[in-house]
Amino acid sequence: MMATGSGDQERLYPGGPTSVERLRGTLTGFGARHVLALGDMVADEYILGRPVRLSREAPLPVLEWVDRYVIPGGAANVARNARALGASVAVAGVIGDDEPGRELRRRLIADGIDVAGLVEEADRPTSTKTRVIGGSSQVVSQQMARIDRVIRADVVPRTRDGIAEYLERALPGLDGLIISDYENGVISEAIVATAIPLARRHGLIIAVDAHGDLGRFRGITVATPNQEEAASTLGRDLRGDDDVARAGRDLLTLMDARGVVITRGSDGMTVVEADGACQHLPAASPAEVRDVTGAGDTVAATVLLALTSGASLLDAAYLGNLAAGLVIRRLGAATVTADELKSAIDRASGL
Repeated sequence: MMATGSGDQERLYPGGPTSVERLRGTLTGFGARHVLALGDMVADEYILGRPVRLSREAPLPVLEWVDRYVIPGGAANVARNARALGASVAVAGVIGDDEPGRELRRRLIADGIDVAGLVEEADRPTSTKTRVIGGSSQVVSQQMARIDRVIRADVVPRTRDGIAEYLERALPGLDGLIISDYENGVISEAIVATAIPLARRHGLIIAVDAHGDLGRFRGITVATPNQEEAASTLGRDLRGDDDVARAGRDLLTLMDARGVVITRGSDGMTVVEADGACQHLPAASPAEVRDVTGAGDTVAATVLLALTSGASLLDAAYLGNLAAGLVIRRLGAATVTADELKSAIDRASGL
């Protein structure tokens, strides 16, 4: 994607115009933003091993232990992405009284994220996704297995009330709220009924990245579903650009939203604005995919911060597209910095 012209007439995507300087200015504004990530906190556990031989017990390799670590996943990864881009970030959600929960809390604190909104539920294990990775310096790393420990029942009333009380205290004075729903029991009807009206009352930008029914979220600023999530909510297949554009317009009406950004993997993303205008953006790095884990979280965090910094929806989506193109080249749920995004803008514009 090469720019043409100069100044404010540079076109970094079809249908522009936007300018390199305007996008850079948006990124500069990220450091002044204060946002909250509300949703399902997940501990992404990685167990790394070196393949040494084939097992005699089953047709799979035997791995020799190399390392283990935990990084924030789910809504915690959205928060981590926003923090990496320079914003001040808080989280609200649930962890268990267990080692994954303690590790997740420590990692968030180490990243400079406010964890005052984490509610501990003693009888509910922290949602944990364990990935077993095999590889070495001579062998490309590859995911061998994934084991999920997830409780999908709604959180207990005491936990729900604790989250709602925290939202009442925390949302005033913030710039944005992102609701990240992995269907692990935090984003209940009661939490939605508290969070969205409260955020609207205080003038926050509200973004939603939800794996479940998108129709639950009304009166928001923007939704960032992937194509499968959009299709599931609307109950129909989406087979091409025209289908996805119609789906975006239908979601606008269903969610009473100001915009919808539908991510589409190697097909890029489709941006639909409040007036029904639609733009398809090609994928930023279609041939350089290593791991798509968490790419949707990166898009959601980037779009939210761009909108809170005054960007148009199309500019926000363009930045989210570039950010996703960077993180999918890395193993695991990765993040991108504002400086890395600035370099990506320069490359895209041919500077």
